[in-house]
Amino acid sequence: MKSRTAVALTLSSIFVGCAIAAAAQGTTPPPPPKVLVIQREYLKPGKAGDIHVKSESNFIKASTEANWPTHYIAMDSMSGPTRALFMFGYDSFEAYGKDQETQNANAKLAAGLDAASLADGELLTRYDANTFVYQPEMSLHDHVDVPHQRYWQLTLFYIKPGHEKEWADLVKIYVDGHAGMADHHWAVFKSMFGENNGGEYTVINPMRSLAELDKGMTDDDAFMAAQGADGVKRIEELARCIESSQSNLFVVNAKESYIDPAWATAAPEIYGQH
Repeated sequence: MKSRTAVALTLSSIFVGCAIAAAAQGTTPPPPPKVLVIQREYLKPGKAGDIHVKSESNFIKASTEANWPTHYIAMDSMSGPTRALFMFGYDSFEAYGKDQETQNANAKLAAGLDAASLADGELLTRYDANTFVYQPEMSLHDHVDVPHQRYWQLTLFYIKPGHEKEWADLVKIYVDGHAGMADHHWAVFKSMFGENNGGEYTVINPMRSLAELDKGMTDDDAFMAAQGADGVKRIEELARCIESSQSNLFVVNAKESYIDPAWATAAPEIYGQH
């Protein structure tokens, strides 16, 4: 069975609930989930937009009718191939497994998701899912008010075998160099299971507005200037540990997201018309 809650890149119901409460109370949101599963749906030409929204509504309908507590965020690609991401996270692999077992035991929900998957598959050219583990020591200011983040930048880094130490040293330079910039934030996840597990890291940077990218480029120039000639040389040496990298932008699709109703109140600019 293709399970939307099993294969989505999302936030756990606990994390989502805490994020909403934190936003309402003006407190610091919780950290990212420890286990993250990233699902990607690559769409056939002409099958995006309302056609895909209608198909995804079947997953939402099945989950809503079952009053399923696990929520997810959907995103559409703004760069690269036309595709959709679905986000889901857990506090542990144990929690992930228990959620799947409970879901599979719910015959009505399982049947609804199976039917939705069958119809949705007609719109796709490819589907995959990868599981990642949160890397707190490589992340920065990652207690983010998730409901208000409209845009998400995901950057994949593929590290050469045997060069994990150089990668860790390189990331530390960036974390230390940006630590005083309160508006800079990212969460790093290491691939655990999937197509490129072992040497793949995903850096996730959620944003309220793409204006954050403009400011980020200016701040990055300042960061490099502050390193001095020796620091820049060190960065260049360490960066040789990277086999390749790719960065892409995504925008939240509220109509394809299965959210806690409180999100519409917390972030009406994004989910108010959901």
